[in-house]
Amino acid sequence: MIRVLLAEDQGMMRGAIAQLLGLERDIEVVAQVASGAEVVEAVRAARPHVAVLDIEMPGRTGIEAAEELRRERLDCRVLIVTTFSGPGYCRRALDAGALGFMAKDKPVEELADAIRRVNAGEQVVDPLMAAAALAAGPSPLTAREREVLAAAADGAPVMSLAKRLHLSESTVRNYLSSATQKIGVRNRMEAVNKARQNGWL
Repeated sequence: MIRVLLAEDQGMMRGAIAQLLGLERDIEVVAQVASGAEVVEAVRAARPHVAVLDIEMPGRTGIEAAEELRRERLDCRVLIVTTFSGPGYCRRALDAGALGFMAKDKPVEELADAIRRVNAGEQVVDPLMAAAALAAGPSPLTAREREVLAAAADGAPVMSLAKRLHLSESTVRNYLSSATQKIGVRNRMEAVNKARQNGWL
């Protein structure tokens, strides 16, 4: 049996997926969590072979959870299942160690097949998403630019961002200016929006 952990913050969706996967002869859902922050502990406790993770969840994204699973060297393969189609999401998920990346609107038979293939060590990526990720290329932002831009998403003033990030105000302005120029927009909120659409944040 392939032991599976499901991480999905929408309870009805999570329950439906678990029920449908439970009908597969070779798949057993051994754990369900509603937030990214619960993933690592649930993997330690339930010992799943495959973790099926949503991207946007409370506490930690699925991509961040995948990175943590890799850092902790836990023997669990990751399949990201998401509604977010921005090309940067696919690239970031694969860079974080996920073996699979697919859209939520696929039939459960395709999800079950993807789980089997990921469990076998294959990389499974939705072809349209893979093509978009390759065409878009990597994120133009450095890790620090991404961090500062993400912090600026709530519209906080530079002084507040500087305190929160333990940087000088001029450094924060430089990172925001650099990110805005690289993304090719007029201001930081446009930069945040475009970066989110592309999956760079």
